[in-house]
Amino acid sequence: MVMVVNNNTNSTRQVILVMLKKRQQLTVSEIAEQLEITEMAVRRHLQGLEKEGLIESRLERQPMGRPTHKYSLTLKGEESFPRNYGNLSLEFLQDLEQLSGTVMIEKLFEQRRERLLDKYSTAVTGSFEERVETLARIQNESGYMVEVEKQDDGTYRFVEYNCPIAQVATAYPVACTCEQKLFKSLLDTDEIEREECMAKMDTAGCVYVLKEKSKK
Repeated sequence: MVMVVNNNTNSTRQVILVMLKKRQQLTVSEIAEQLEITEMAVRRHLQGLEKEGLIESRLERQPMGRPTHKYSLTLKGEESFPRNYGNLSLEFLQDLEQLSGTVMIEKLFEQRRERLLDKYSTAVTGSFEERVETLARIQNESGYMVEVEKQDDGTYRFVEYNCPIAQVATAYPVACTCEQKLFKSLLDTDEIEREECMAKMDTAGCVYVLKEKSKK
């Protein structure tokens, strides 16, 4: 069966990912044959996917002839396909709440906060500005799409345009409370105000105003 694709680069790359998802591993020639494009074109797409960390290759020796590279998805590549983690996590929390009550939910999120604090505290150091920049980078790496802007009064407007745990945060606002507490600990200041929250209102992002601790 021949798979038909158009000339759009992104579409071809996506088709290659789907092929690897279904077949687990393929060679350049096998991909080229199925897509009916040149091996040179396939290599160009594979180089881009490999650079993004979505696929990886390994050299496999053959009984006869030269070794050949076989390509497969990385964990990041596997995660690029739709997942239902949000619903699953929410269902687990709802079951836990029924079994153990809301106090257990609060303890669970507090434990998560402490774990994240232990994980990031050694990285978030230096001046207040450096701490804010590092926190923004950490949140970006976790998928929060952060934008930071320093205000004229010296405070920082810290906006998260995406919430990877949006479904959970909407059902359990304690998640947002713990995030604010985490920020306070990492930035070493109590002067952090959350002006907008996607879990509570119709807004484009979660907006924090960060202010450095007053020096006595």
